[in-house]
Amino acid sequence: MRIYILMGNPRISGNTAELCKPFINELLSHKAEIEIEILHNKNISPCLGCCRCQDAAGEYGCVQQDDMQGVVEKILWADVLVFATPIYTWHATPPMKAVMDRMFGLNKFYGLIPRYTLNNGQGYALITTCGYDLAHGADLLDETFRRLCAHSELPYIGMYAVRDESGLASFQTSEAISGAEKFAQKILQFTGNDKNTIDEVHP
Repeated sequence: MRIYILMGNPRISGNTAELCKPFINELLSHKAEIEIEILHNKNISPCLGCCRCQDAAGEYGCVQQDDMQGVVEKILWADVLVFATPIYTWHATPPMKAVMDRMFGLNKFYGLIPRYTLNNGQGYALITTCGYDLAHGADLLDETFRRLCAHSELPYIGMYAVRDESGLASFQTSEAISGAEKFAQKILQFTGNDKNTIDEVHP
Protein backbone atom coordinates (compact mmCIF):
# COMPACT_ATOMS: atom_id res chain seq x y z
CA MET A 1 0.00 0.00 0.00
CA ARG A 2 1.50 3.32 -1.12
CA ILE A 3 0.05 6.41 0.55
CA TYR A 4 0.79 10.03 -0.31
CA ILE A 5 -0.19 12.55 2.35
CA LEU A 6 -0.63 16.16 1.32
CA MET A 7 -0.25 18.37 4.40
CA GLY A 8 -2.02 21.70 3.94
CA ASN A 9 -1.54 22.96 7.49
CA PRO A 10 0.57 26.13 7.84
CA ARG A 11 1.70 25.20 11.37
CA ILE A 12 3.95 22.15 11.44
CA SER A 13 3.10 21.64 15.12
CA GLY A 14 -0.55 22.63 14.79
CA ASN A 15 -3.84 20.79 15.24
CA THR A 16 -3.90 18.94 11.93
CA ALA A 17 -0.32 17.78 12.30
CA GLU A 18 -1.13 16.51 15.80
CA LEU A 19 -4.16 14.57 14.55
CA CYS A 20 -2.05 13.01 11.80
CA LYS A 21 0.56 11.58 14.21
CA PRO A 22 -1.39 8.47 15.34
CA PHE A 23 -2.79 8.10 11.83
CA ILE A 24 0.70 7.96 10.31
CA ASN A 25 2.06 5.73 13.08
CA GLU A 26 -0.73 3.22 12.48
CA LEU A 27 0.02 3.14 8.77
CA LEU A 28 3.72 2.62 9.43
CA SER A 29 3.02 -0.17 11.90
CA HIS A 30 1.40 -2.06 9.03
CA LYS A 31 4.38 -1.47 6.71
CA ALA A 32 2.62 0.99 4.43
CA GLU A 33 4.87 3.04 2.15
CA ILE A 34 4.27 6.70 2.96
CA GLU A 35 5.31 9.97 1.35
CA ILE A 36 4.44 13.21 3.15
CA GLU A 37 4.34 16.58 1.37
CA ILE A 38 4.39 19.84 3.34
CA LEU A 39 2.63 22.11 0.88
CA HIS A 40 3.60 25.38 2.56
CA ASN A 41 7.20 24.60 1.61
CA LYS A 42 6.28 24.28 -2.06
CA ASN A 43 5.97 26.79 -4.88
CA ILE A 44 2.61 25.89 -6.41
CA SER A 45 0.87 28.58 -8.41
CA PRO A 46 -2.89 28.79 -8.92
CA CYS A 47 -4.44 27.17 -11.98
CA LEU A 48 -4.45 29.47 -15.02
CA GLY A 49 -7.62 27.96 -16.45
CA CYS A 50 -5.99 27.69 -19.88
CA CYS A 51 -7.09 24.04 -20.35
CA ARG A 52 -3.96 23.18 -22.34
CA CYS A 53 -3.51 20.15 -20.09
CA GLN A 54 -6.69 18.68 -21.55
CA ASP A 55 -5.04 17.94 -24.88
CA ALA A 56 -1.85 16.48 -23.37
CA ALA A 57 -2.32 12.76 -23.99
CA GLY A 58 -0.58 10.36 -21.60
CA GLU A 59 0.85 13.06 -19.36
CA TYR A 60 -0.13 15.69 -16.81
CA GLY A 61 0.53 18.44 -19.30
CA CYS A 62 0.32 21.61 -17.19
CA VAL A 63 2.19 24.50 -18.83
CA GLN A 64 3.30 25.87 -15.45
CA GLN A 65 6.67 24.47 -14.41
CA ASP A 66 6.74 24.66 -10.63
CA ASP A 67 6.66 22.25 -7.70
CA MET A 68 3.31 20.82 -8.80
CA GLN A 69 5.16 18.70 -11.34
CA GLY A 70 6.87 16.75 -8.55
CA VAL A 71 3.63 16.53 -6.57
CA VAL A 72 1.91 14.96 -9.56
CA GLU A 73 4.66 12.35 -9.88
CA LYS A 74 3.99 11.24 -6.31
CA ILE A 75 0.22 11.37 -6.81
CA LEU A 76 0.58 8.92 -9.68
CA TRP A 77 2.83 6.71 -7.51
CA ALA A 78 0.26 6.35 -4.75
CA ASP A 79 -2.61 3.93 -4.21
CA VAL A 80 -4.28 6.39 -1.83
CA LEU A 81 -4.08 10.17 -1.70
CA VAL A 82 -4.73 11.71 1.74
CA PHE A 83 -5.62 15.40 1.97
CA ALA A 84 -4.81 16.69 5.47
CA THR A 85 -5.87 20.27 6.13
CA PRO A 86 -7.40 22.54 8.71
CA ILE A 87 -10.53 24.30 7.56
CA TYR A 88 -10.29 28.01 6.83
CA THR A 89 -13.59 29.75 5.95
CA TRP A 90 -15.23 26.35 5.43
CA HIS A 91 -12.64 25.09 2.96
CA ALA A 92 -9.07 23.85 2.58
CA THR A 93 -6.10 26.14 3.14
CA PRO A 94 -4.80 28.11 0.11
CA PRO A 95 -1.86 25.76 -0.69
CA MET A 96 -4.17 22.74 -0.57
CA LYS A 97 -6.78 24.46 -2.70
CA ALA A 98 -4.11 25.36 -5.26
CA VAL A 99 -3.11 21.69 -5.49
CA MET A 100 -6.72 20.60 -5.82
CA ASP A 101 -7.28 23.06 -8.68
CA ARG A 102 -4.05 22.11 -10.43
CA MET A 103 -5.08 18.44 -10.31
CA PHE A 104 -7.46 19.37 -13.12
CA GLY A 105 -4.84 18.03 -15.53
CA LEU A 106 -5.22 14.49 -14.18
CA ASN A 107 -8.64 14.26 -15.82
CA LYS A 108 -8.71 14.43 -19.60
CA PHE A 109 -12.37 15.28 -19.93
CA TYR A 110 -12.53 18.55 -21.87
CA GLY A 111 -10.13 18.31 -24.79
CA LEU A 112 -9.93 16.59 -28.15
CA ILE A 113 -8.33 13.38 -26.87
CA PRO A 114 -10.34 10.37 -25.62
CA ARG A 115 -11.70 10.74 -22.07
CA TYR A 116 -9.63 9.10 -19.32
CA THR A 117 -8.15 9.71 -15.87
CA LEU A 118 -4.41 9.48 -15.19
CA ASN A 119 -4.88 8.30 -11.58
CA ASN A 120 -7.75 5.92 -12.29
CA GLY A 121 -8.64 3.70 -9.31
CA GLN A 122 -6.81 5.80 -6.75
CA GLY A 123 -8.63 6.37 -3.46
CA TYR A 124 -9.01 9.79 -1.85
CA ALA A 125 -9.29 10.43 1.89
CA LEU A 126 -9.68 13.59 3.95
CA ILE A 127 -8.32 14.40 7.42
CA THR A 128 -9.44 17.75 8.76
CA THR A 129 -9.75 19.91 11.85
CA CYS A 130 -12.14 22.78 12.42
CA GLY A 131 -13.40 25.14 15.09
CA TYR A 132 -17.13 24.49 14.75
CA ASP A 133 -19.17 21.35 15.32
CA LEU A 134 -18.44 18.88 12.55
CA ALA A 135 -21.91 19.00 11.00
CA HIS A 136 -21.44 22.73 10.43
CA GLY A 137 -17.66 23.07 10.21
CA ALA A 138 -16.53 20.10 8.10
CA ASP A 139 -19.58 19.32 5.98
CA LEU A 140 -18.78 21.57 3.02
CA LEU A 141 -15.25 20.28 2.56
CA ASP A 142 -16.49 16.72 2.87
CA GLU A 143 -19.06 17.42 0.18
CA THR A 144 -16.34 18.95 -2.00
CA PHE A 145 -14.41 15.70 -1.96
CA ARG A 146 -17.51 13.61 -2.53
CA ARG A 147 -18.28 15.62 -5.64
CA LEU A 148 -14.65 15.68 -6.77
CA CYS A 149 -14.43 11.89 -6.56
CA ALA A 150 -17.79 11.40 -8.25
CA HIS A 151 -16.74 13.71 -11.06
CA SER A 152 -13.37 12.02 -11.49
CA GLU A 153 -14.90 8.54 -11.07
CA LEU A 154 -12.59 7.79 -8.14
CA PRO A 155 -13.46 6.11 -4.83
CA TYR A 156 -13.83 8.36 -1.80
CA ILE A 157 -12.63 6.49 1.28
CA GLY A 158 -14.10 9.14 3.55
CA MET A 159 -13.35 11.83 6.10
CA TYR A 160 -11.90 11.85 9.59
CA ALA A 161 -12.59 15.14 11.36
CA VAL A 162 -12.06 16.40 14.90
CA ARG A 163 -13.21 19.70 16.34
CA ASP A 164 -10.83 22.06 18.09
CA GLU A 165 -12.35 22.74 21.50
CA SER A 166 -9.22 23.09 23.63
CA GLY A 167 -6.26 23.51 21.29
CA LEU A 168 -3.82 20.63 20.86
CA ALA A 169 -5.42 18.79 23.77
CA SER A 170 -8.48 18.15 21.59
CA PHE A 171 -6.35 15.98 19.32
CA GLN A 172 -4.48 14.16 22.08
CA THR A 173 -7.48 12.48 23.70
CA SER A 174 -7.80 8.71 23.59
CA GLU A 175 -10.93 9.17 21.50
CA ALA A 176 -9.23 11.32 18.87
CA ILE A 177 -6.21 9.01 18.72
CA SER A 178 -8.25 5.83 18.40
CA GLY A 179 -10.34 7.48 15.69
CA ALA A 180 -7.22 8.36 13.73
CA GLU A 181 -5.93 4.81 14.07
CA LYS A 182 -9.27 3.41 12.96
CA PHE A 183 -9.26 5.69 9.93
CA ALA A 184 -5.76 4.47 9.04
CA GLN A 185 -7.02 0.90 9.22
CA LYS A 186 -9.87 1.79 6.88
CA ILE A 187 -7.36 3.12 4.37
CA LEU A 188 -5.23 0.00 4.68
CA GLN A 189 -8.30 -2.08 3.82
CA PHE A 190 -8.85 -0.10 0.65
CA THR A 191 -8.16 -2.16 -2.45
CA GLY A 192 -9.15 0.24 -5.21
CA ASN A 193 -11.82 -2.18 -6.35
CA ASP A 194 -14.67 -0.80 -4.27
CA LYS A 195 -16.03 2.33 -5.92
CA ASN A 196 -18.56 3.01 -3.19
CA THR A 197 -18.04 5.71 -0.60
CA ILE A 198 -16.93 4.32 2.76
CA ASP A 199 -18.65 5.83 5.79
CA GLU A 200 -16.89 8.66 7.59
CA VAL A 201 -15.10 8.09 10.87
CA HIS A 202 -15.64 10.59 13.68
CA PRO A 203 -14.16 10.47 17.19
